[in-house]
Amino acid sequence: MIALVKQQIAKEARESIYAAHPQLIERFGENGIIHTEKDNMHHLDHLESAYSLNQVQLFLDYTKWLETVLSSRNVGTHLIIDNFERLIAIIPGKTELDEEAFMLHCLEQAIQLLGNN
Repeated sequence: MIALVKQQIAKEARESIYAAHPQLIERFGENGIIHTEKDNMHHLDHLESAYSLNQVQLFLDYTKWLETVLSSRNVGTHLIIDNFERLIAIIPGKTELDEEAFMLHCLEQAIQLLGNN
């Protein structure tokens, strides 16, 4: 995935999250906005790594770790699921078809994993 495209996806995800959940601004402030975009860059980095290795489990392991870290910061699992659902809506058409399909599959599997916790 092209770096500029990845940045655009992360920004679009952040904007979408805060538009849907304006209470997060009050709860986490400006730092939350910054971290949400950075977190989305990390999500995309891990999706890219999983794709390059053809290892869905790599992203699922990251998802488990992410849930542990964010829950320690009072970010509920429902917000991670919401974020991943937004990425599923944003990614199509922004990368090569095989990479896109793999990433969407990883995100769907991660949502399923989180939903079972």
